[in-house]
Amino acid sequence: MVPGGSIWIIITFLLFLSPPAEQKPQFAVDGKVLELDESNFDAAISTFDYIFVDFYAPWCGHCSRLSPQLDKAAADLAVLKQPVVIAKVNADKYSHLVSKYEIVGFPTLKIFMHGVPTEYYGPRKADLLVRFLKKFVAPDVAELHSDSAISEFIEEAGKSFPIFIGFGLNESVISHLAVKYKKKAWFSVAKDFSDKTMEFYDFDKVPALAALHLSYNEQSIFYGPFEEKFLENYIKQNLLPLAMPINPDTLKLLKDDKRKIVLTIVEDENDERSKGLVKLLKAAASANRDLVFAFVGFKQWQDFTESFEVSKKSKLPMMIVWDGDEEYFSVIGLDSVEDEDQGSQITRFLQGYREGSVVQKSITSEAYKAFRNSMYMIGAVILVLVVTLVVTIMQSLKEEPPRNQVDHPGSSTPPSDAREALRSGDKEDKID
Repeated sequence: MVPGGSIWIIITFLLFLSPPAEQKPQFAVDGKVLELDESNFDAAISTFDYIFVDFYAPWCGHCSRLSPQLDKAAADLAVLKQPVVIAKVNADKYSHLVSKYEIVGFPTLKIFMHGVPTEYYGPRKADLLVRFLKKFVAPDVAELHSDSAISEFIEEAGKSFPIFIGFGLNESVISHLAVKYKKKAWFSVAKDFSDKTMEFYDFDKVPALAALHLSYNEQSIFYGPFEEKFLENYIKQNLLPLAMPINPDTLKLLKDDKRKIVLTIVEDENDERSKGLVKLLKAAASANRDLVFAFVGFKQWQDFTESFEVSKKSKLPMMIVWDGDEEYFSVIGLDSVEDEDQGSQITRFLQGYREGSVVQKSITSEAYKAFRNSMYMIGAVILVLVVTLVVTIMQSLKEEPPRNQVDHPGSSTPPSDAREALRSGDKEDKID
């Protein structure tokens, strides 16, 4: 039998040998950007399901411009139903993390989903960043089980992307296409809903797939067939509104669409006559889904309209068919749209185009060509820069003795302009 005093000695000795319980750092989802380092990084990415990390360098100009955008976005992302936390790591200071996550340029942005990193190449302005990350972390297909769930889903989705709701549709029918078009639209299936919902969304049988463009107050219904070929055609055609205003932002939406664009050029897209014409264009678009219908105001974007030989002396409105690149077509005998009976004129224009009664022309504006090239070729430019960067680094590793990948703040020599260009040049802002 062990004496009572000896028992306490043994217990104390065992407690001394036992390792202390691991204490995980506490992180708050308070809308502020977390500052991470090598001591708390792993704990942070294991604590949060979704954490967006900015690997930055204090001397990097792009990083400095990005920082206030992240501060703004952090507050909006923190209040989402599925919050996204924003954090940053000083890559000059914590070379172990730089090496572990293969950081070669600044800023490098990664989204960690359940601890798994994916490089982020999306927009960097605060509002666009929030919009993009909401889509990025959302389920591919949301399941909705009541009228209120449908309303909440639509409110949460907002107006930035089209919304597809499959009423009485099995998730497996659209899951593949939902993954394919996830960056461009919201997808959901409604399992339970009332007759009131059917009346509100204007469908009378199931299954049915509704496409909503809230920002344009548009919706359409698809009753099938729900084979992938037909379903994908419907989704692709409804990624864009029936009649889309053309500006530098919306023009980017056309880059992946292979359809020809029926472009109507008006004097001022905000005046009442133009709004009446746009309604007629929407009606024509509903019956001609193999074409994209768009409009632009000479007053709103003069440089763009001048690419199609339009000037202040031109008689507007005017319709053309544009291939989205450098070629466009005028229909013979229909150079402009008169004020009377515009619906019939649009019909004759489309008929003339389909019959081949056209004159082919080329864009004349060098300014627009430069804009188009900067927009469509940015992916190729980024690729070239990345390849050049990798080759440069490999050559430097061969020629120089081993050293740390980043300069430490204790160094008295400031980084050169050339060094910044090398390490941040492949991280220019771009919008997906």
